[in-house]
Amino acid sequence: MVRLFLIGYSGAGKTTLGRAFARSVGLDFIDLDWYIEQRFHSDIATLFKQRGEDGFRRLESNLLHEVGEFENVIVSCGGGTPCYGDNMDYMLSAGITVFLQASEEALFRRLKVARDARPLLQGKDDEALRQTIRQACEERMKYYERAAYTITSDRLENRQEIAGTVEELKRMLDWDNLVAK
Repeated sequence: MVRLFLIGYSGAGKTTLGRAFARSVGLDFIDLDWYIEQRFHSDIATLFKQRGEDGFRRLESNLLHEVGEFENVIVSCGGGTPCYGDNMDYMLSAGITVFLQASEEALFRRLKVARDARPLLQGKDDEALRQTIRQACEERMKYYERAAYTITSDRLENRQEIAGTVEELKRMLDWDNLVAK
């Protein structure tokens, strides 16, 4: 039985790597944001506006605890998920945590094209976006660094890079021995 939690800032590649890794090893994949949207029939931005950040984070925490009980699953968490309440402690006790660490430049490049879909980034110009990324990563690092494993996620721009990162993660986790237990 395996539970793998992928954490990192928005745009780090948690969904991209998680989906590819799950497909490679035959596990189920859950993107926590998508799971929340399906359960509440609403997008994250709307839930954020309706409930405020604290209300959204409570909801997110409840559903993290729900999916964290599933077996043989890879969970891609929202960028702020590990930073709220007992979420990081919970993930560390419930499964294996992997921090996807992306450079500021990779995060900027990825988030620049998707900023309007992310509630905390909407309406920011390029300089404000860079500053938000820098500041949030600094604030959240104390949570992210608690992960059992850290992998660099700058190289997820095409199929070849994704496949290479999947193989790197398998080696890092000693995947064959992990699932043989």
